[in-house]
Amino acid sequence: MEKILDLISREVKEAFSAAGYDAQLGRVTVSNRPDLCEYQCNGAMAGAKRYRKAPLAIAAEVAEKLKESRVFARAEAVAPGFLNLDIRESFLKKYLQEMSAEPKFGLPEPAAKKKIVIDYGGPNVAKPLHVGHLRSAIIGESVKRIARYMGHEVIGDIHLGDWGLQMGLIITELRERQPDLVYFDETYTGDYPDRAPFTISELEEIYPAASSRSKEDAVYKEKAMEATYKLQSGVRGYRALWEQIIAVSVSDLKRNYARLQVSFDLWKGESDVHDIIPGMVASMKENGYAHVSDGALVVDVKEETDTKEIPPCMILKSDGASLYNTTDLATIMERMEKIAPDEIIYVVDKRQELYFEQVFRCARKTGLVRPETRLEFLGFGTMNGKDGKPFKTREGGVMRLEYLIGDINEKMYEKISENPDNAAMPEDEARATAEQVALAAVKYGDLSNQASKDYIFDIEKFSSSEGDTGPYILYTVTRIKSILRKYKEQGKTPEAALLREACGGSEKALMMELTGFNTAVETAFAETAPHKICAYIYGLSNAFNRFYHENKILTETDAEKQAGWIALLVLTRDVLETCIDLLGFSAPERM
Repeated sequence: MEKILDLISREVKEAFSAAGYDAQLGRVTVSNRPDLCEYQCNGAMAGAKRYRKAPLAIAAEVAEKLKESRVFARAEAVAPGFLNLDIRESFLKKYLQEMSAEPKFGLPEPAAKKKIVIDYGGPNVAKPLHVGHLRSAIIGESVKRIARYMGHEVIGDIHLGDWGLQMGLIITELRERQPDLVYFDETYTGDYPDRAPFTISELEEIYPAASSRSKEDAVYKEKAMEATYKLQSGVRGYRALWEQIIAVSVSDLKRNYARLQVSFDLWKGESDVHDIIPGMVASMKENGYAHVSDGALVVDVKEETDTKEIPPCMILKSDGASLYNTTDLATIMERMEKIAPDEIIYVVDKRQELYFEQVFRCARKTGLVRPETRLEFLGFGTMNGKDGKPFKTREGGVMRLEYLIGDINEKMYEKISENPDNAAMPEDEARATAEQVALAAVKYGDLSNQASKDYIFDIEKFSSSEGDTGPYILYTVTRIKSILRKYKEQGKTPEAALLREACGGSEKALMMELTGFNTAVETAFAETAPHKICAYIYGLSNAFNRFYHENKILTETDAEKQAGWIALLVLTRDVLETCIDLLGFSAPERM
């Protein structure tokens, strides 16, 4: 189904052509003066010099050709040469009828289906998720959902930090505390226990304790490095213990991500590419890409067009150890071999831009990706507190994500409980509703900002039911649901109602907002920008609420008019619910 702006532009282009001018001058845009017209075309201004004619005269000739248009109720030339356009109610009704009947509201399938990998997790095992993990999860999940809705094949990968010295530190600390564990008996040949010798709470305490001790105790750190070597060399007991660490950590991570309605298709980690790194490094050496610099193995990635210094991409440290660069490059290689994606999107802190520039250049230079494979860095800004500094607890530490979510859930529960309209709501429903609204508050509060920008995490603002917030969007959806529920209680069927031509300004304005759905989704995908969908549904919600306040929908005595309004509400509800699903949250039945 064509976007409405494309249909309107085609009509105006034909009029320009019929009047003897270049059809391409007929591009139409949404009016920047909605008090004067709904759409506008400035083509006459652009064509004046070319045709040596006053722009107002050109616009007048085109307006004359549009007098009998099936699309426009008004086409008026105004000084100095603008073309002001209002569309016909009959055309608008027909467009929305087609939109209602089409799958995905007429959003076209992609001409070429892409295979896209999105890397948007990055937590370390054995450590709790904290607020620093929030943006990657929220933005990445929305980008994944939007791309899938567009019709592409999308694979979300968490890319766990599950290898290296941190694992050696945990194993060393466990050995200090429980030296008799069978995992440390290198002569043992039997089966290892199914149950881990620690809980997630104990594991989360062990790592910081081990990390802190290693900074002060050189002997302890040496033991941790030896444990890391044994693990990576395949010592059986160490591998078994590592698998227990992974299992306990991943179980907890899945629980916490589920609370955010975030999911991954792949739970891959740095360990998955450990065995392919030697072959990758050997290939880089053999093909002349990698060379030794100050003892380290590097690949030069600077280019002649660079305006700033781009350091070499380090592949191995001077002691032969791998780095994040190494595992990221090996991960790209594995993805290309096993998935062959057309595009890989990394949703990470924008402060890592230089790092990923090095990695991407190295991947291209060494032939790890096809020339046409797109590597995209989607860098996000910092989530700050009201003081403008990175969000912290009152004590100054980094807040655990589950504590933040719990606090917000409680705040929303209090608001819902204090609302007199919810006096009869059972507590379990109130709790579930609070979680839905809290999630909307957090996700919309984040996603409504352009990803690359820092933003202030202000829960008072985010949880407000007024203004550009998640709860405001949900209140709009639940208001529509309430009206449709009451209409059904009158013995009528909302889904059977038929759209009609608008007979009022707010009704037409709502209908026009609905026509922008496809453009919003396509733009959000093309620009990797979920905030475009937030902007769209905020405008749509405002348009609905103006319409709602100006019309008595349930008490309307004209049955045909009422049915037309109900059909409009059904479409508005469906579009809004589709959009909030793309953002990663949902609406309750009532608030």
